[in-house]
Amino acid sequence: MPSDFIYLASQSPRRQQLLEQLGVRLSLLLPDDGAAAEALEAVRPGEAPATYVRRVTRLKLDDAVRRLATQPRPPAPVLCADTTVALGRAILGKPRDARDAAGMLRQLAGTTHRVLTAVAVQRGDWRGEAMSASRVRFAPLSDADVETYIDSGEWEGKAGAYAIQGRAAAFIEHISGSYSGIMGLPLFETATLLRAANAG
Repeated sequence: MPSDFIYLASQSPRRQQLLEQLGVRLSLLLPDDGAAAEALEAVRPGEAPATYVRRVTRLKLDDAVRRLATQPRPPAPVLCADTTVALGRAILGKPRDARDAAGMLRQLAGTTHRVLTAVAVQRGDWRGEAMSASRVRFAPLSDADVETYIDSGEWEGKAGAYAIQGRAAAFIEHISGSYSGIMGLPLFETATLLRAANAG
């Protein structure tokens, strides 16, 4: 029987907006402990970016499904996603502070990097997974460009220290792949998974 809503296990307002763009009704299923959720995102030594983003997404989904089982909520598909920025094999996650963010932007300036977003959906015993890989080329950035962007605060909580849908769009010369995937939820892959789960 089709489900008329899904649980979104993500605090990202961008993922909520993108699902609403698809016309998906959702209910948030957020972790009780934000610190524990952040700990799931720790990178293992030598881990490749694609391996990392898939692993973290699976862990988030496992955690969300366990939490749902302990709550008096109706059953529905659960969706999780994770996004990372990769420069070669280096994983640029969420910056610790403004100095870390500025360092990431200087690394990305004048280069092409990858943005990887993994998505996973579970309904009952069924689980589906997908991944979007996009390439983004940044123009060279001056110190003033970096400082102005850091002052905006837009880098906070963003993998790679930037948001493509915000002011950082002015830095981007070219993208190849999924714009929504770079934002944090690739809509084609997500819609395909939700159809397979008979949801949305």
